[in-house]
Amino acid sequence: METIGLLAQIGAGLWILNVWILRFNKETDFRGGDAKNMLEEFQTYGISSPFMYLIGGTKVTLAILLIVGVWVESLTRPSAILLGLLMVGAITMHLRVGDHIKKAAPAISVLSLSILALI
Repeated sequence: METIGLLAQIGAGLWILNVWILRFNKETDFRGGDAKNMLEEFQTYGISSPFMYLIGGTKVTLAILLIVGVWVESLTRPSAILLGLLMVGAITMHLRVGDHIKKAAPAISVLSLSILALI
């Protein structure tokens, strides 16, 4: 089970880094509403640009801490809990704007990986 937890925390961290660094300005099938990039997605949710960057910076930081947690175990639990809470918020925002559950699938996946990292 320990190996699964380590793979989950690395997977969750890499997933967030991929979304917020590599795919930030790219269109995906998972963007909220009809958004074509991250800024449009947050506008769909009614969230301002500065707050989007705050959320993104927090997610990137937690993702890095989760990966570093492979070597510094004391970082894993708080990072996984906080990232999981942010994913609950992401799922909630998708549902709030009437998105199909498919659009929330990445957030559900990262939430699941965060839970596995905790176990």
